[in-house]
Amino acid sequence: MMFLIWVFEKPCFFKKEITVSGCLEVSKWSFLDTDTADCGDSPIVFMRLMDFSNESRVLHRCSAQVRDIGNLLLRSLWHLVHFIISICNFTLDIANVLESYLISSGLLGRYKSLHIAKLRYLAIVIESEGAYQTSKIIELLQWLEAVGVKHVCLYDNEGILKKSKDFILENLDGAILFQDAHENNVLLDQQHMTLEFVSFSDGKEAVAKAANVLFMKYSKSGVTDQNQKEKIFTESQMTEALKTVGSGGPEPDLLLVYGPARCHLGFPAWRIKYTEIVHMGLLKSMNYGSLIKAIYKFTMVRQNYGK
Repeated sequence: MMFLIWVFEKPCFFKKEITVSGCLEVSKWSFLDTDTADCGDSPIVFMRLMDFSNESRVLHRCSAQVRDIGNLLLRSLWHLVHFIISICNFTLDIANVLESYLISSGLLGRYKSLHIAKLRYLAIVIESEGAYQTSKIIELLQWLEAVGVKHVCLYDNEGILKKSKDFILENLDGAILFQDAHENNVLLDQQHMTLEFVSFSDGKEAVAKAANVLFMKYSKSGVTDQNQKEKIFTESQMTEALKTVGSGGPEPDLLLVYGPARCHLGFPAWRIKYTEIVHMGLLKSMNYGSLIKAIYKFTMVRQNYGK
């Protein structure tokens, strides 16, 4: 409730005083004293009772309805966008599955002729859980050997594949370790598949060991302090140091990632400066058609390295 009270004493100047007591607000209006006018002995008082409770409730109800409608529209828009994206992803998945089936069946002629010579070195990154699926990994390597891929690097973060390398080599006809082929000066274009097993320990830890090798080498060479300050290590020297600690290897042309994450999962970064990276999904969902498609797309790409 609001009481508005006007008190007229002398029609000249006026001032406004507002007092608030609980829910009752009283507004007093009075004229200042003056000698030029007089309204009589008693002031004239006008008082009117104004009830704003209904209007406030209506306004509050309207604002709440507007807010609810806005929230409903935003929620509906979010669900609509999510539905459209889900439909698009589902359609793409169906198309990829169908295309992979047609490739596996040999019905798409363009995938039959692969310029496999362009793929000199292939790296495969497998998540730690997938690294335990040895039978799947052997099947994948047999597919690669069938299409003519000869040099493969297998990587997992925890080094599980390194522990299984003997079993993997036994189940592949004529496959040898890349390190053995390099030490025996076996040419990279040999007929048998070479395998390299890499883990997270071949990353930063290997770089630290290689840097220590370079430091020890030049600290024992007896050069002066002045020459040491001017010494700059080249990339080839770092590569040789990495080979010394057992972590050297060529740069892959293509890297296939089997896992839920779209990243290289800790694969040595200095070896993938110009590498094409393709996410292949989970290892348990691998199929021959998607593998051939990834290799075909790589062979059709023109790489510009710049200057």
